[in-house]
Amino acid sequence: MLRVRGIALGAALLPAAAAVVLHVGVATGRIGHGWDGARWGVTAAALVVLAAAAAIAAVMLRGKPAPCPTVPLTEAAAPDLYRMVRDLAERLRVPAPEAIELTPDCDSWLEPGDGRPGRQPGPVLVVGSPFLWWMRIAELRALLAPVVAGTGAAADPEIAAARRFVRGLDTAACVAAGGRSRLLRPAYAVLGRTARLLLRGCRVHAGEMERGVAAAASERAQAVDYGLRIVAQEQVGLAYAGWDRLLTRVALPAWRIGRWPARLDAGVVAALTELSRRDRLAEGFESRLGERPACDLLEEPGAVDEAVSLLAARLFHGGPERPGPGWAPVSWARYPEEVVERIWRADAARLIRVLGEAQTLSAAPAMSRVAARGRGVLVGESAGQVTLAAVLGRLSAAGTDELAARLDAAVAGGGGTGFAAPAGLPPVVGELLPRRTGRDLLADHVVAVVCCAALDSAGARPGLDWLDGPALLVGGSRRTDLAAPVLRLVEHGDPAPLREWLAATGVAIEAELRLG
Repeated sequence: MLRVRGIALGAALLPAAAAVVLHVGVATGRIGHGWDGARWGVTAAALVVLAAAAAIAAVMLRGKPAPCPTVPLTEAAAPDLYRMVRDLAERLRVPAPEAIELTPDCDSWLEPGDGRPGRQPGPVLVVGSPFLWWMRIAELRALLAPVVAGTGAAADPEIAAARRFVRGLDTAACVAAGGRSRLLRPAYAVLGRTARLLLRGCRVHAGEMERGVAAAASERAQAVDYGLRIVAQEQVGLAYAGWDRLLTRVALPAWRIGRWPARLDAGVVAALTELSRRDRLAEGFESRLGERPACDLLEEPGAVDEAVSLLAARLFHGGPERPGPGWAPVSWARYPEEVVERIWRADAARLIRVLGEAQTLSAAPAMSRVAARGRGVLVGESAGQVTLAAVLGRLSAAGTDELAARLDAAVAGGGGTGFAAPAGLPPVVGELLPRRTGRDLLADHVVAVVCCAALDSAGARPGLDWLDGPALLVGGSRRTDLAAPVLRLVEHGDPAPLREWLAATGVAIEAELRLG
């Protein structure tokens, strides 16, 4: 890469060198005045090339790569963690990282410290927060050994210069791609083409260099807790599985209604503990919980967990940077009431509203009045009485394809949710799960109506399953047998299995049903 940089610098200086030769030749009389046209033409070309090279160099030097969003962890907030990392660096005979930061991801790496104001110039150790809560202290030390060993390469002047050159090219390419000014469009085009050309030239060399650095760091780290690192790598895969399941099944439903769980990392421990109880492949991992977790290295684990949880919501769902109206934290103890029940009742209200719009049921005036507020109800024989029996009857008699299409349109348009988006909420950066559509979506809404009826008439409670998300608790136990009879109703129009389930559970389908 430094060779590529040298070639680029030489190419930029070549016209200037030619101009100097021509001017010196004229001054010494070795070149006649017949070369004046070429001399001034080369001089003009040299000035243009030098100006372009200086502009590109300025962009590369002044531009800073966008830092990965992290939660800074000061030494006062985690003195034991800093002490452990410094001891590890001393054992590896490499410089210690200048700072430690946390990321809501199952990964760890070194990041240059010059990408964010207030950072030290040295490398910054970025640690995945799920590792701190799930791993034991010895496992975390073994896992971080190869990462910390990479600070030796970061301190090498040639490697550091090569990395700065590549980062500068990346920055220049991004600046060129983001240029919007019409007047500067030619300049942005030259900048972008030059940066991309140089990046293609050093792509292979950069890959080989980083692979060599990683291999050297891994070899150096073999002298520290090598046997324990094998166990720690197994925990990485398990932590990733639990983290992914927690985000997609538990956190995402809350984010969609403007709530963010404030203890995601603590939830990872609960999810992985539940996984170890269910999965024979994870058998034995639960016994590790008796050992000291790595989060004990933090002075205030709860505050750190809350900051990481808010960052996770911003990264994975595009939530605001700070709590506010419509974007509030929720504890795990309040999750069933503030998230699960609200989702069920909102989905049930949406289904009733769609049924009313499709005119699949003769709606009383009371229904139209309430449906206009997004809290539609089905009315039985007596006006104003909300009944589950009416829903089942019409679903079994009406075609489900039309209902599913209308429901899909309602969900896509955001209608009937009952939840206001936070002010200034940026666009979602990427959904963790695709939105359910068709009969699957209709089945989810029927389940929501049934769960609301169970809450209102059978003494059931909303619950939280750490691996599967919202759950219905009847008599203190989770009911997992509701999906099959609901699918029978949605796909075949047969309400008999669901009616039998309701009767066995003690749900009164003629009782008044509260949807708001």
